[in-house]
Amino acid sequence: MPGQSGHLPVMPELVTEFLALGPNAADGPRHLLDATVGLGGHAQCLLSQSDDSVLIGLDVDKGNLALADENLQAFGDRVILRKANFADARGVLDALGVAGVDGLLADLGISSSQLDDPARGLSFTADGPLDMRLDASLTITAADLLAETPEKHLADLIYTWGEERYSRRIASAIVAARQSEAIERTSQLAELCVRAYPRAARASRRGVHPATRTFQALRIAVNDEMGRLETLLRQLPDLLNVGGRACLISFHSLEDRRLKHAFADWARCGSARLLTKKPQVPEPVETARNRRARSAKLRCLERIA
Repeated sequence: MPGQSGHLPVMPELVTEFLALGPNAADGPRHLLDATVGLGGHAQCLLSQSDDSVLIGLDVDKGNLALADENLQAFGDRVILRKANFADARGVLDALGVAGVDGLLADLGISSSQLDDPARGLSFTADGPLDMRLDASLTITAADLLAETPEKHLADLIYTWGEERYSRRIASAIVAARQSEAIERTSQLAELCVRAYPRAARASRRGVHPATRTFQALRIAVNDEMGRLETLLRQLPDLLNVGGRACLISFHSLEDRRLKHAFADWARCGSARLLTKKPQVPEPVETARNRRARSAKLRCLERIA
């Protein structure tokens, strides 16, 4: 059940299976939290499998929320949408008078509508401004980081958040280039990354563009993605009712490692039961129709205490 703009939810059948709800409790409706509602693709699937659950959808992108609202019109007042980052989930639930939810989903990837918009500056496939903000209310852009960050700190940023082995060469190229002109376009940064890469390394990357990891690192830094993920993970047990389930979908190794360790810690201390001993990955038929799903990993747990 994709929404508009060709949006396809990742692993919809598995997510729906793990977050399937039973009948409502006597004291009120069962609540689902889609902490990254995007265009509403997953939300459509979740709402369709339960006739009376209420879904609370969060997103930092006002454009996404408007499209999600349109795509979820059929579900009426069973949908509550709020502009908020998933790190603010506890505050949103408190404002709504919801103590805990019975199902929680966080798809940590970027929506196709954001990635395909050159004005966002998230991709080097089309030229655009080096913005990278997922939330327009943030004040620091990727271009600002490139202009102001000292070389060593820039190299550390690219290495830490992009796991880029040539981070020092790329940082050096950026700092040298910005002496003569501001680096404000995605095409400029992509070309600098290509030139900084050793020729042999470019040939061995098997189709992976030399700018891929640098773009990832800057996006994570601009949006404080790992910091906000840490906040969500600290809140997660408290967000779920006993018996409630959480499904989190990651798209790169930094996220997946953090989820793996957090889930294992909760299982060891007896507060949660792992529903996925290993991350679930999409079937080949899904990755063939949805390129965004290729690197997705799904981990799920159930709160038991």
